[in-house]
Amino acid sequence: MKARALVGWLAVDGCVALLLAASAVAHAQGYPSRPVRLIVPTSPGGGTDISARMIAPKLAEYLGQQIVVDNRPGASTMIGVELVARAAPDGYTLLMGISSLAIAPYIQTKVPYDAVKDFAPVSQVVVLSNLMVSHPSLPARAVKELVAFARTRPGQINFAAGSVGSNPHLAMELFLSMTGLKMVHVPYKGQGPALIDLMAGHVSLSMANMLIALPHVKNGRLRAIGVTGAKRASVAPDIPTIAEAGVPGYEVVQWFGVLAPAHTPRDIIARLHAGIVRAVQDPAIRERFSSDGAETVGSTPEEFAAVIRADLGKWSKVIKDAGIKPE
Repeated sequence: MKARALVGWLAVDGCVALLLAASAVAHAQGYPSRPVRLIVPTSPGGGTDISARMIAPKLAEYLGQQIVVDNRPGASTMIGVELVARAAPDGYTLLMGISSLAIAPYIQTKVPYDAVKDFAPVSQVVVLSNLMVSHPSLPARAVKELVAFARTRPGQINFAAGSVGSNPHLAMELFLSMTGLKMVHVPYKGQGPALIDLMAGHVSLSMANMLIALPHVKNGRLRAIGVTGAKRASVAPDIPTIAEAGVPGYEVVQWFGVLAPAHTPRDIIARLHAGIVRAVQDPAIRERFSSDGAETVGSTPEEFAAVIRADLGKWSKVIKDAGIKPE
C-alpha cells in the first residue's frame, strides 16, 4: 500500500511539474500581451534616459507592444533599481541599468537589492568611454608626460570628477592606483559643474564622459589627455587610449543595459534579447549613438552577466585601495 501511495504521489508531482512547465512556455509564447514598462533610475535627459528612449521604439516594433519609459530617479539610482528588483518576474517591468549598479554596493551602506541575485541580465545596450581632460595651463600634454609631472608633485594636483563613487571618479582612482600617483579629488554634484571649474582653472584635471567633455576639447577650452576605453572613440580617433599611451591594461567604460527581475522565464529573456539586438543593429540608431561617442553592443545575457560580475570585482578593489568609505 505504501509503495502504491508513493508511486501515486510521484505521479501527481510529475503531472504538476509538467503543467507548470507547460504554463510557463505558454505564457512566454504569448508575451507580451500588454505594454512593457522600462524603468530609468535617473532623471530625464541624461545618458541612461537617452539610451532607453533611443531603443524603445524599435523594441516596441519587434515586440508588438508599447514600451513605456518610466523615469524613477532618486537615492543614487536605488529607487528605480529597487522597484525593478521587487517587480514580478513576468517581463513587464524592466530596468535600463547603468554601470553604477556594480558600484553602489561598495559606496552605499544600505543597498536594498543584490546586483547579481535580484536581476536577470538581458543585454548590454551601449558603452561610452570617459575622457581624461586637463586645463590648458597644465604642462603635461599626454599620459606619459602627466605621469612624470605628477610623480614629482604628490598630492599637489587636484582633479574634479563629479560625486564620490561616480564612474568618472573611480576611473581616475583606477588610473592613480595603476600609476602609483597621488592626487586630490575635489567632489562636485555633477560633471557639468566640475568641467566649469576645470575650464576656469580652479582644478587641473577631470574625468568626464565623452558626450560632455569632447565639445570643450574641440573648442580649445580643455585639452584631451586620453580615452578610458579599450579602443579609440570613432568621434575622436586622434585621441589615444590611456592604455596605449602609457598605462597598459587600463580600461573603464560607462555602460547602459537592460535587465529584468530575477527568475524571469528564459523564453521571455530570449525574446527581449532578440528585440534589443535588432534595435541596436538598426543603422539609424547605431549612427546616432556613434555620433555621440558611444558604441552599441547587443551582448548575450551571459556576456552581460559576466560584465557585471567583473565590474563588481574591479570596483571593490579600487574603492578599498582609495580608502572610500560607504555613506
